Amino acid sequence: MNLVVQGPGAEAAHATEAARLSCASRVEQLAPSAFRLRGAQKNAALLEWCQEHKLDCACVPEGRRFTDLKLLAMDMDSTLIAIECIDEIGDMAGKKAAIAAITARAMRGEIDYAKSLSERVALLAGLGQDALQRVYDERLRLSPGAEALIGVCKKHGVKLLLVSGGFTYFTERLKQRLALDYTISSELEIRDGKLTGALAGRIVDAAAKAARFREVAKALGASRDQMVAIGDGANDLQMMAEAGTSVAYRGKPAVKAKATMALDYSGLDGVIHLFE
Repeated sequence: MNLVVQGPGAEAAHATEAARLSCASRVEQLAPSAFRLRGAQKNAALLEWCQEHKLDCACVPEGRRFTDLKLLAMDMDSTLIAIECIDEIGDMAGKKAAIAAITARAMRGEIDYAKSLSERVALLAGLGQDALQRVYDERLRLSPGAEALIGVCKKHGVKLLLVSGGFTYFTERLKQRLALDYTISSELEIRDGKLTGALAGRIVDAAAKAARFREVAKALGASRDQMVAIGDGANDLQMMAEAGTSVAYRGKPAVKAKATMALDYSGLDGVIHLFE
């Protein structure tokens, strides 16, 4: 196994100490703040040291290459983008605190996702459609490293799937903006220029995300080892379980516990460094 150590403040001195703690045979610099430690051994002392220095640490099988991948799927809210869209829409309605509290519980897996989404959307009834455009224009920002990761996927022919329990209004704009290949998301019902407080069609829950991931993988002829899934919340876990590499990006504890790797400090471009 190799060990990838990375983070915004990672330096050569950190890599040297990590190599000592893990008994690595060789250190390779992958980027200014990312290092691969060959033949390393993950242990409690190393993990504690990495956490203390705000470094991400992941064990990666030898020889796993980015060029072998066929499909990478990402959640949208708090993964590809740095906000929860529904919370920001709720802010436009003066109900951000109430909606955000439900969102947080749903992402931790404490309440049923589909029920939580219906409850949150109901609180938006009567809000003008223009609020969605304001959120997109004024508040939506890509997560650090997102464009770099997408660029490397395109360079190597890895198809991109954006999944979200959130809303088509945003996923379709991001699909066009970033030239993504596939999307799946829930759709807000709008009548006479206002949100009705309901959804049009089915809710994209954990099962729907996983099903879409499998569907695209089958169409591409992708094996499990050729699939990557990135998410942060409990409703991403079924999709992440389908992938050979699952990454918890700023993940909730339940997600980090089941993901093969976690990025708590690095940007999304940290995914690139997990492969050779």
